[in-house]
Amino acid sequence: MAAPTVYAAINAITAELAGSPIPKTRFNEVDEYRYRSIDDVLNRLAPLLAKHRLCVLPRVLERQVIERRGDEQLLVDVALKVAFSFVSADDGSSHLIEAYGEALDAGDKGTAKAMSAAYKSAMIQAFCIPVGDLEDADAISHRLASRTHVPEPVQGWEQWARDIHDIVAVCESEQAIDTVQERNRELLKAISRERSELYNELGRHLTERRDLLRSREMSQPKSRKAKARTAKETEAAHG
Repeated sequence: MAAPTVYAAINAITAELAGSPIPKTRFNEVDEYRYRSIDDVLNRLAPLLAKHRLCVLPRVLERQVIERRGDEQLLVDVALKVAFSFVSADDGSSHLIEAYGEALDAGDKGTAKAMSAAYKSAMIQAFCIPVGDLEDADAISHRLASRTHVPEPVQGWEQWARDIHDIVAVCESEQAIDTVQERNRELLKAISRERSELYNELGRHLTERRDLLRSREMSQPKSRKAKARTAKETEAAHG
């Protein structure tokens, strides 16, 4: 009894790719490693899939979305579990494989990126796609840099946040608020990771205090502003 055509097609594509690898020509400047992009994989596979009459049909089985706070913005972490059906167009025989994909994105592209990651992983493994004459990435073992840890204040995050709230409440200029933020920069970063709700509350209070100071400045009587300017001009003239 002949084997289902789907396996013959997978084997034929694997054989062609074995003699014509997909090299890692892309380079990640941030983390310093070479990789194959989704476009590299698609461009090589598309004609082979058509030639050997093999269809690859994806279907998302699970999707998980988590919001994570980066250094300056909110990031969306999307994790997908995807099933890929390999179906022969000749006899309808099929084989199912599963793969995972994960991506971080600051906009609305997280799911698309995760789908691309899952597809690339599934195809590379299913067809055993080689990279050519490049050093194995596992030949070099990297150590993770230790992350600077800012300990929780002695009084705890909640009391610390109230203390900063009270300090900002008596600031009489935006420059004073800037000084408070600068002196507590590391703790503010830490509380944004550990207690995001307290960080957001502090952020709202800072904004409200700045707005109040600006409104006071705008509503200051013209005569007082004129006197202030005159005093500065007189000081400058006699300086």
